[in-house]
Amino acid sequence: MTYPIDSSELSTLPPTIHVIGGGLAGTEAAWQIAEAGLRVTLWEMRPVRRSPAHHTDQLAELVCSNSFGALATDRAAGLLKEELRQLGSLVIGMADRHAVPAGGALAVDRAMFSQALTAAIQNHPRITLRRQEVTQIPEGIAVLCTGPLTSDALAAALQAFTGLDYLSFFDASSPIVTGESLNREVVFSASRYDKGEAAYLNCPLTETEYERFWQALVEAEQAPLKAFEQEERSFFEGCLPIEEMARRGKDTLRFGPLKPVGLVDPRTGSRPHAVVQLRQEDKAGQLWNLVGFQTNLKWGEQQRVFRLIPGLEKAEFLRMGVMHRNTFLNAPQLLNPTLQFRKRPSLFAAGQLVGTEGYACAVAGGWLAGSNAARLALGLPLIQLPPETMMGSLFQFISSADPKHFQPMPANFGILPELQGHKIRSKAERYGRYRDRALAALAATGLTRQVQTA
Repeated sequence: MTYPIDSSELSTLPPTIHVIGGGLAGTEAAWQIAEAGLRVTLWEMRPVRRSPAHHTDQLAELVCSNSFGALATDRAAGLLKEELRQLGSLVIGMADRHAVPAGGALAVDRAMFSQALTAAIQNHPRITLRRQEVTQIPEGIAVLCTGPLTSDALAAALQAFTGLDYLSFFDASSPIVTGESLNREVVFSASRYDKGEAAYLNCPLTETEYERFWQALVEAEQAPLKAFEQEERSFFEGCLPIEEMARRGKDTLRFGPLKPVGLVDPRTGSRPHAVVQLRQEDKAGQLWNLVGFQTNLKWGEQQRVFRLIPGLEKAEFLRMGVMHRNTFLNAPQLLNPTLQFRKRPSLFAAGQLVGTEGYACAVAGGWLAGSNAARLALGLPLIQLPPETMMGSLFQFISSADPKHFQPMPANFGILPELQGHKIRSKAERYGRYRDRALAALAATGLTRQVQTA
């Protein structure tokens, strides 16, 4: 029999560090604690209790895109992943192992990725995986990684503990179509400016086709929001539904996810008016994600409108786009750069719950919170990574930003300390300098190592 677990029941279990939530952050945190030689219990409520966004009961399920962002280390997302590799991240190591072609990005076969991480956690001798809902904050050393879809009971307990209201925004995921249903006489394979592998499929639109699609999109019917969502409705710009972008102006999409720059339609030899890109979801190339097409349209409307895109006239949709509420803490009021709660240093938090944005940022939080939870249990000094590193600057930012205007923060070079010396005008050179400085600072900590996933 399965049932929710409260804090009194947790306290009767054998001494262990508790990690609540089996997403990217929780999976990484549990692994780092166990690798430090300590016993850890990882609590995941699925499948006992489902969430509005997940489709499986696997750990570290990717519910939006299958991409972790740029690979190049002179890009902010790429530098963050390289730091995690050097720190022995299980999740990034597994992402590298199960990568699929995506041009200059790290994208994964999401099914194989999640299955491999679930197996790694289940097979670790010091990790106990419990499939039950936690409704109260555990006693002792614990890490909260419940993410943007924290259950109502635990959210209420966390709100009572902090004394602060949650912030909220809406997050949306893109549809997935089958490769065999695409019209290959129209769709062509290419990456912008022919950089990297031709890992994207492109659906070119003429001006007439684009205007017809845009008009249908802005007039399409959205799925109704629940009452609490209507009251708190606000969108985070990094994951804006495509219909919301379209309503901002006829050309907004052409300068956003449908920009045709760097692409040439082989049928005409010229640049299209707009382009819809599809990114490979699996290694076999059978599944394709509509890049930037996060949406809250009704499912029937999605099929009607998206099939107006040339090449998708007979597209078979394996997953429709969905939208759900995300929540995150006002981290500047609550957390230290070590990801400890100031009010209770034995309690840590990580992932999107703390106001970081993106898969790699969630993994980074899990690595830091898990590592510090283990070090606290072992009586060792806690880690506060150098601000010159992407990880260090990220967690310094979320713990010190203006709490009145705090919004989720992705990895970006703007939060790093400025380079010393004369101003470097070349963006490529400047970003390369940021990377070199970050990796040197990370190496100086003595924390770098290689992950063992077997």
